[in-house]
Amino acid sequence: MTDNNGITFGTDGFRGIISDNFTYGNVRKIAQGLSDFISYKYMRTADKPSFVVGYDRRFMSEKFAVSFAEILSANGLSVTISDSPVPTPAISHMTYQKHIIGIMITASHNKHFYNGIKFKESGRSAPPAFTAELESYISKASPSAESDFKPQFKPFNEKYISYLKSRFKISDILKKIKGPIVVDFMHGTGAEVMKDFFSSKHIIAINSERDPLFGGIAPEPIEKNMSELIKTVKAKKAALGIAFDGDSDRFSMVDEKGNYLSPCQIAPILLEYLLEKNKLKGKVVQAVSMGYLTKRIVEQWNNNPSAHKLLLEEVPVGFKYIAEKMISEDVAFGVEESGGYSWKGNIPERDGVLTGLLMMNILADSKKTISEIYEDIEKKYGKSYFLRSDFKLKKTISNKHSFAVKLRKKFPKIILSQKIQKTITIDGLKIILSNDNWVLMRPSGTEPLLRIYAEAGTLKETKKLIEFASKMVDAK
Repeated sequence: MTDNNGITFGTDGFRGIISDNFTYGNVRKIAQGLSDFISYKYMRTADKPSFVVGYDRRFMSEKFAVSFAEILSANGLSVTISDSPVPTPAISHMTYQKHIIGIMITASHNKHFYNGIKFKESGRSAPPAFTAELESYISKASPSAESDFKPQFKPFNEKYISYLKSRFKISDILKKIKGPIVVDFMHGTGAEVMKDFFSSKHIIAINSERDPLFGGIAPEPIEKNMSELIKTVKAKKAALGIAFDGDSDRFSMVDEKGNYLSPCQIAPILLEYLLEKNKLKGKVVQAVSMGYLTKRIVEQWNNNPSAHKLLLEEVPVGFKYIAEKMISEDVAFGVEESGGYSWKGNIPERDGVLTGLLMMNILADSKKTISEIYEDIEKKYGKSYFLRSDFKLKKTISNKHSFAVKLRKKFPKIILSQKIQKTITIDGLKIILSNDNWVLMRPSGTEPLLRIYAEAGTLKETKKLIEFASKMVDAK
């Protein structure tokens, strides 16, 4: 991670406050650093990659996109800009072709006064090695623009829509579902594909218009931001409520009763369906902040002597780590705690709209309600109560591994009458207890913030784990 001119790279590119560290100057500096990096990497060949630049619905995103493209063009690189806002997965899909690198101007789920830049290649977020090398070029970059730059605009959403249609036929799905589906676009880019997938009389769309203020809340589909979706599902007696974040790569949902389901509850519904219906084979990869129900599905699946064996692996937080595994290994299913899902047969990228279509398909295939489908999961694999709390620290913790090793030494062998069975230090400190309950303490790395995640069989136990962990690290 490098910090220069306020440019700090986190788990998925650069993000900053508009007019503070997200400025035209920094956007151009990053674009020049990318140009210099590409020029060096391909210095012995004229076959340089081409670039596609997309943007979300935030304030001035399209103007920042043009500014980024201008610098690339000034350096002799071929670049095309989307003619409208696009979901981030649409840019990832375009880079699945060889020799195309994608730039997405978005701050994803952050509040309206943020914006950011994501880098995409080979159908997913650029790997850590790419961004690490890119950072060194950005620190030395001196951007130069073109006085006569003429942006080239093309419709990017069309190919993405065709990709989605090749996976699901929405009209057939809706015929089988009893009751309407409520879709909360949270004023994000998912609404850019609304007419192709979510314009049926069986769909109730909310927050589909462009609003750079996102209705006054962050476009993050977590429970506290989904009160309107929950209210609408109940009022309309809907079969399901789904939501996407600001750039539509994350998915969340509520059942027909208006109950919010956490990613730790959604993931097992998706995984079991894909294993049984799609006969998926391969590894299950999840972020270290994910829960135990997927693990129990893998264990029970492996107990069947006639079934193919599954492996489960945990990776650091950030879908780029899951994507790397999906490219280099035989991965059936990937999931992260923030609501990112992907499975074999698609591009190695999280995709909120695609996941929403899959969940609707699961509901259509079942003769049960969503709450009944999840009740079956609970009967087979147990209950899951997941919480995450963010705490302020006195200073930023940049070395996560050192933090984890030192913190591990402070912990007793027994926590809340439960023995510690295992500790994981790949991204903060995760402590797994004897009954699968767990707690993860993970510093932000870019700001003085500690994220504490926990999962247990009861909500009371989960809250106790978070409280215990916060006291151990003296978080406030």
